Amino acid sequence: MDGRYTNCVASMKEKPLSSLCTPALVVDVDKVKRNALRMIERCQNLGVQLRPHMKTHKTLECADIMTGGSRRCIVVSTLAEACFYADHGFDDILYAYSLPLDKVERCADLSERLDLFQILLDHPHALDELKKRPLRDGRLWHVWLKLDCGNGRAGVLHSQPEAISLAQAIVGTKGVELTGVYAHCGNSYNCRGVEQIQAVAQETTDLTLQFMEKLKASGITCKSSIGSTPSCSHPVKDMGKLSEVHPGNYGFYDVQQSVIGSCTLEEVAVKVLTRVIGHCPHRNQLLIDCGWCGLSLDGAGKLPTGYAVIEGHPDLKLLSMTQEHGHVEPISGPLDYSKFPLGSLLTLIPYHSCATAVMHPVYHVHSEGRLLGKWIPTRGW
Repeated sequence: MDGRYTNCVASMKEKPLSSLCTPALVVDVDKVKRNALRMIERCQNLGVQLRPHMKTHKTLECADIMTGGSRRCIVVSTLAEACFYADHGFDDILYAYSLPLDKVERCADLSERLDLFQILLDHPHALDELKKRPLRDGRLWHVWLKLDCGNGRAGVLHSQPEAISLAQAIVGTKGVELTGVYAHCGNSYNCRGVEQIQAVAQETTDLTLQFMEKLKASGITCKSSIGSTPSCSHPVKDMGKLSEVHPGNYGFYDVQQSVIGSCTLEEVAVKVLTRVIGHCPHRNQLLIDCGWCGLSLDGAGKLPTGYAVIEGHPDLKLLSMTQEHGHVEPISGPLDYSKFPLGSLLTLIPYHSCATAVMHPVYHVHSEGRLLGKWIPTRGW
């Protein structure tokens, strides 16, 4: 365990959450462990390799939990994350972001340092850049082809001939290995309920496996991987035919995932503590010390309760936020200010934990409401 965590245990041990200055991001480590263990067990039951994504938490401690202590086989979304984990003994790292051409040299450095560093590409120009930078000592560039199976973000479209052509070009390039095919079923985030989630998971799995058959017919064999937290929280049987899956948000979960159907609100492991700092009876509102700098604007007020769920107060709505202030009002009727004196704590369950976590330089870790220490995430790109 990293020293930054253990060094603060003695000074913080057993203090209540109410001792924190706000706004504060708090992580229930018991829920994180349960969420991680369930995902590990799901993948074991499927017979598929779990490659957890680090993008939500970006910490060593949560990475240890999600990898079962192996410090192997992870996905990252930034080179800052890749370097952070490499510097702390992690290996078998996949940088799952279509290769930025300004970062080729940094990727080369990691490829030459680690036993296994892997990159993603979806364009022949990126392959051309790898040709210009052969790795030292006979090492190979380990490349995953990014495939778009309907998500509509990055990736070469699965149905286009260019996808097979690019795979063939990778295989035919000296010093480069086609390690696998990688698809993100982010369109599962539009789902509501298990049936819809599994329909997207099945479609992405089918399209990926069909593409793998096309590769096989052209004499190419490699790994396959799909992933998203919804699809991996409710996997379909055919996902067991894949090599890997790569969910990430599940360690923390959030309100968005509960709305989709990936989890229950009780399984959300991360929350933001905030305090009442003002009474505004002329507006029928409370003012809190958490603005968008402590929560993010992600979700754009899609919930009936605004930008978050206020724990224990289903009748309250986080209506709007400025940089350091939040405006809370009742969903209906007058506000009873006697229930919310100045300085009283409210707990916000975030709409999107990835966006909320990145707003905080430190996570306060607790078990059953008693503080255990801090996790310090990496930042930057």
